[in-house]
Amino acid sequence: MKEAHRVTQLADDDIQAVQRLNDAYRRITTELDKVIVGQQTVIEELLIALFARGHCLLVGVPGLAKTLMIHSLADALSLDFSRIQFTPDLMPSDITGTEVIQEDKASGHRELRFLKGPVFANVVLADEINRTPPKTQAALLEAMQEHQVTIGGTRHPLSEPFFVLATQNPIEQEGTYPLPEAQLDRFMFNILVRYPSADEELEIIMRTTTEAKAHITATLSAEEIVRLSEIVRKVPIAEHVARYAMQFARLTRGEDPDTPDFIRDYVSWGAGPRASQYLVLGAKARAILQGRYYVDPLDIRAVAPPVLRHRIITNFNAEAEGIKPDDIIQKLIDTIPLSAEEAVARGSEPEVFRSADAG
Repeated sequence: MKEAHRVTQLADDDIQAVQRLNDAYRRITTELDKVIVGQQTVIEELLIALFARGHCLLVGVPGLAKTLMIHSLADALSLDFSRIQFTPDLMPSDITGTEVIQEDKASGHRELRFLKGPVFANVVLADEINRTPPKTQAALLEAMQEHQVTIGGTRHPLSEPFFVLATQNPIEQEGTYPLPEAQLDRFMFNILVRYPSADEELEIIMRTTTEAKAHITATLSAEEIVRLSEIVRKVPIAEHVARYAMQFARLTRGEDPDTPDFIRDYVSWGAGPRASQYLVLGAKARAILQGRYYVDPLDIRAVAPPVLRHRIITNFNAEAEGIKPDDIIQKLIDTIPLSAEEAVARGSEPEVFRSADAG
């Protein structure tokens, strides 16, 4: 009955849109399976972020098909794709575009004309984003946050939908420029691309050493993606589930009275409110991709690692003991109760579970 009540909060056409999105999700994954072996979790997280209108940072060693995955995703969604190879000599104008003087040969009149850069696309692959200086990295900030580029005092809006999917190599750090926390926070997800299993690697070898070429069929248009992404924000979420999401961010901050000891021991800087927002949006997108019209706490758990791993700054103690942000997130998942009832049963109820009007 509780779930049925939640469903009625969505209009009939929105419920149909959720069903279409769930169907599109299955078709998109089917198309990507033609060229990508395994990596189901990575593909799911990419699609969650996409329909939640978030940007992604993909971290993995070379050769794991990160670029192919992003390009194939753009093809499956019939979106304009642009790749920017970040290098130490890349300039901001190489990304955003620049103004040039154009002369009319007939009249001799000259005027400034704006030539759009590669950022003017629906899907922008920022390849090895940490290999370019901060000045050029910052050129993406306005585009990622405001979906526009300002050149010479004139604002140029970007086409919707707009997604920045950046890649990073985690093992070769010489000559790189680590992304500042302010820019990392612009990315909804930090997605880890791991090595394939033995069976998956064998299939990769068999697929890629022949002349056969897979063809990806587009399943959604840009207009449909914008429409379906609007449905994500309409998905209802119960207050106790929102409070559950809020805990993951609040308990990473040392000043919170309910902060666990392992956070105080290993974390120097915790996640901000944007983490709570992305936890809820990511959970909403995951719910409707799976055909549900409400958010479950398990959805929050599923998106917690990609949302939090780049927002938790560990200290020297953690580095000395080999404690990674993912270890801390898993400890939070094991520690935070799924409901207020479970919290009370454990003998304590964290402040974030208490209603605002509680006595």
